[in-house]
Amino acid sequence: MRETRADTRQAVVLAIGLHIVLFALMFAGLWWTRSAVPVSAAGSPIEATLVDANALSAPMREALRDRPEPVVEPQPEPLPEPVEEEVAPPPQPIPEPVPEDAPTPPQQQAQDFIPEPDTREQDEVVDAPTPTPSDEEKLQEEKRRQAQVDLTEKKRQEEAERKRRLAAEAEARQAKLAEIRKKRADAARAAELAEQKLQQIADARAAQSSDNASAASPPPGNYGGDTGLQARYAAALQEVILSKWTRPETVPLGSRCTLVIKQLPGGEVMSAEVSSPCAYDEMGQRSIEAAVLKAQPLPYAGFEKVFRRTLILNFEARDR
Repeated sequence: MRETRADTRQAVVLAIGLHIVLFALMFAGLWWTRSAVPVSAAGSPIEATLVDANALSAPMREALRDRPEPVVEPQPEPLPEPVEEEVAPPPQPIPEPVPEDAPTPPQQQAQDFIPEPDTREQDEVVDAPTPTPSDEEKLQEEKRRQAQVDLTEKKRQEEAERKRRLAAEAEARQAKLAEIRKKRADAARAAELAEQKLQQIADARAAQSSDNASAASPPPGNYGGDTGLQARYAAALQEVILSKWTRPETVPLGSRCTLVIKQLPGGEVMSAEVSSPCAYDEMGQRSIEAAVLKAQPLPYAGFEKVFRRTLILNFEARDR
């Protein structure tokens, strides 16, 4: 169906009419709302919520049942009506005095003045006179002088206390130093005694070793030298090698092993080998050879007469 110009005109007219009706309804609504505007009051609005009493819990119903009765505020008493004050009468003029005749005649001579005695104590007044400005300055100066004296005395006492404390600390330090010196002396004395005991034990072991070496075989290198010096040399070698040796568990105490040591003058070891007879196992033989190398330089000073480059030593297993 084709739309004509008349249909378009009719649609425009209807649209305009519809808008006019809508504007009229809006104006009527605004007019109605303006007449029914509530009064605006200051403060936040009051909100309330209706709650069914039967829907509350048992404690809430009990609390509502036991709530106190509202207290009625007492009404203020009416103020009494003001009473009209009486107006005072105006002041009357004072009458002038009228001279009267004296009953007694006036005296011809003046009466002597009798001073009244002062009941205050004059001594107290003299002892505490009112201070003058100069006396006040003297008093302040005296106070300052006394404060300076007190300060000087306080400083003197503090200095004396400081010196006494320093003297006590110095005395305590001296006592501690004396105690430390005493402990060191006791330790040195104990070490000296221990060293003497060790020396005695070493001498005894050396003597025993020399006896055993003499009984087992003739001392090595006995070609006209001093036999006692040779024995001491063997004991010294035994002790120095023993000090560097840790005995294996497989080597029994008292077992012997022959060592062939090649050395230079001064005790430097060139080689150390185990020779037969030797009661040590492989581990013991290697350990004694290592001990000889660790013990160098071997004893030399004092044993020059019995020194030999190739030395045969009969070593005995002992604990250090």
